Amino acid sequence: MPLLPLVQSRNVGSLRVHALQAGLQQLDGGAMFGVVPKTLWERKIPADARNRIPLGMRCLLVEHPQGLVLIDTGAGNKENEKFYGIYGIENSPIGGVGPTQLESALGQAGFSPADVALIINSHLHFDHAGGNTRRGESGEPVASFPNARYVVRRGEWEWAHRVNERTSASYFPHNYDPLMAAGVLELADADIELLPGISLRRTPGHTPHHQGILLESEGERLFYLADLAPTTAHVPLPWIMGYDVEPLVTLESKRQLWGEAASEGWTVMFEHDSVNAFGRIVADGKGYTCEVLE
Repeated sequence: MPLLPLVQSRNVGSLRVHALQAGLQQLDGGAMFGVVPKTLWERKIPADARNRIPLGMRCLLVEHPQGLVLIDTGAGNKENEKFYGIYGIENSPIGGVGPTQLESALGQAGFSPADVALIINSHLHFDHAGGNTRRGESGEPVASFPNARYVVRRGEWEWAHRVNERTSASYFPHNYDPLMAAGVLELADADIELLPGISLRRTPGHTPHHQGILLESEGERLFYLADLAPTTAHVPLPWIMGYDVEPLVTLESKRQLWGEAASEGWTVMFEHDSVNAFGRIVADGKGYTCEVLE
């Protein structure tokens, strides 16, 4: 697995933002690219002997005038060694004791979990919301960010509580139910501006109520893609994950967002790309490609 920088920082207008690496994953390349043939996707991201490709788990920290905002929280470290082996997750230590890689990245950026005021989950899959909670002194899951309020879409919350054979492996109630019980989890019903310059944007397909997050400041925009396009290789419209429950809906979510992002020159952030954190969506006459930003 590659050694990725813990922190990559840039400015969005007057906002200082940090891409925080919350750990590494290795997932099956076929599952990550759906109907795209291996002969095509492997040119972009080579697979190992087990057909797995390397992936990151980037969260976005925003230094906002009203407090620190953290978007997604990685996989956390509450699960067992077998689980982490299956998904190739590297986020030591295992068992909920000691700092996660996200905490280490947060510290390198100059902050601690207690400094975070707002957590936004793009959706509630374990590799995006697992770090919401940690094991308390008696082993029970408690909020990882003790002074933060958490926000997720109401539809995603309801979807996470109606799992079936297709979706149950992705949703673990101990990542979010304790937050609701503690009164710190809020459910958003629509595309709203949570704080000045930080807005929710529903981007369905991966899950029916998946959302991205739009930052706006001084005429500049950054969009946190989450699993709409997990890597730069997923920018072409038909390159869609096999994990998406509604892939044709993903296609239309991408088509709509890419047109807006390309025409207005947005910066986009890739949560799972093992090399590139930031890029721009470019219309090339045939479709869309990615211009990687350093």
